[in-house]
Amino acid sequence: MIRHPYEEHATFTPIDLDGAAAFDRLLLAALDEDVREGDATTLALIPEDTHARGVIASRRAGIVAGVGIAARVFTLVDPRIDVTIGVTDGARIVPGSVLLRLEGPARGILTGERVALNVLGRLCGIATLTRAYVDAVGNAKTRIVDTRKTTPGLRALERYAVRAGGGCNHRTGLYDAILIKDNHLAVVGSVREALARARAWAPAGMPIEVECDSLEQVREALDAGAEAILLDNMSLDAMREAVEMAQGRVVLEASGGILLERIGDIARTGVDLISVGALTHSVSALDVGLDFTLQESSVSR
Repeated sequence: MIRHPYEEHATFTPIDLDGAAAFDRLLLAALDEDVREGDATTLALIPEDTHARGVIASRRAGIVAGVGIAARVFTLVDPRIDVTIGVTDGARIVPGSVLLRLEGPARGILTGERVALNVLGRLCGIATLTRAYVDAVGNAKTRIVDTRKTTPGLRALERYAVRAGGGCNHRTGLYDAILIKDNHLAVVGSVREALARARAWAPAGMPIEVECDSLEQVREALDAGAEAILLDNMSLDAMREAVEMAQGRVVLEASGGILLERIGDIARTGVDLISVGALTHSVSALDVGLDFTLQESSVSR
């Protein structure tokens, strides 16, 4: 069985509160952007010794991703905030599902609320959309993969959310795989020459993939011993013919203009991968919110 070039990016391991510490620099930058010298409204209105309980819940059905990351936001704001995670990333949730329970200084909970909800809502949205694409594949062998069309600075988290939704990650960036695209080919001149140059330069084990927008290019790539071919904006008939030509010798990836309603048909052509930029570049955040309840006995009067 052929091995797709991004197999190592297919495994999903949920990030818990401790694991989320790896993203502290990103989260601290987000908090600095929002808070700077302090949360003016909260400082003006809420006494310092006020404690509260809060529940972050989903207002829509979906797939959860990022509960550990959101929890980490609150502990960075104030380590005295006690955070309990209510559901594991990757799980299906329904409206009203409790994602996090919070207890501690009210000021800290209010100050961390927006950053935590922004991150959590976006990651849940990505995971939810990804699962819709994965489910649309049905029983086909095809895997749904993401692209580099991510939010600057958030790629690692957005790729994580894709895996939480059952998808697979494509190359991490420009540095860890070679993907020969149409503009590269326009400079080099041919698929064969581009593959030859890529093999001569690439370190051992680095994936090499070439984009083809015609069956003639697919044939040239196969003759040149390509290990992975991206079928760019091809019709279903052309994809089926490419699969027949390849005879399982290479990984075939469908890409370009991929819509959810076409996923089942594309998967049934026999391609190995379908890459979908929409998973990260045009996703809607899942609606999650914080319900805040004061502990009256601990409110200053």
